[in-house]
Amino acid sequence: MSHPLENIIGYQFKNPKLLLTALTHTSYANESRTPVQHNERLEFLGDSVLQLVSADHLFHAYADRPEGDLTRTRASLVSEDALFQFAQEIDLGQHLRLGKGEERCGGRTRPSVVSDAFEALIAALYLDGGMEVAKNFILPFITEGKHAEADYKTRLQEVVQANPEEKLRYVLEGETGPDHDKRFVVGVYLNSNRVAKGEGRSKKAAEQHAAREALKLMGLVQE
Repeated sequence: MSHPLENIIGYQFKNPKLLLTALTHTSYANESRTPVQHNERLEFLGDSVLQLVSADHLFHAYADRPEGDLTRTRASLVSEDALFQFAQEIDLGQHLRLGKGEERCGGRTRPSVVSDAFEALIAALYLDGGMEVAKNFILPFITEGKHAEADYKTRLQEVVQANPEEKLRYVLEGETGPDHDKRFVVGVYLNSNRVAKGEGRSKKAAEQHAAREALKLMGLVQE
């Protein structure tokens, strides 16, 4: 019997235990009466696979960009904020095995927990099907145009720098929600005028969203 997540990601595991381990948080393993493997080791491996796939994609997709730009873009693509958003697309949090305490504290929507599980899932796919399977899973999330966490703030700054007298700044304008599920609102200002605003689960994510909205208004980003 297949796991519901396999239907979502479009991949059937040859070794279902790998998927189960990827979805198992340390809190679940610690509370289990029988020995259970958790996903921390897979998270370590998945991070490396993600870094390599992202670097390879950016190297070939942006042949004219210098190393510094590629490094910043990759950092944005593999950040906790980005991974949490990717994980939400496949509803990963709902499939995690959590301990009772972590469940009560909102672990299914905690960015650190869910983004770590996303990396663990990458490792499980890599171990079960090889690099090509892992790459095919990762690329739709990181290709610019779908998620373009890569990197709206930098792109907006480059546009503004064409006019040295223009000053760009980001202002935190509000935050809501409990500690484990904060939402931030940030405005992006050109001189004294707010040109756009953005929301996100961190200040950084909200700034990225605000920058994207500004670029969209300028006709530099497609929907």
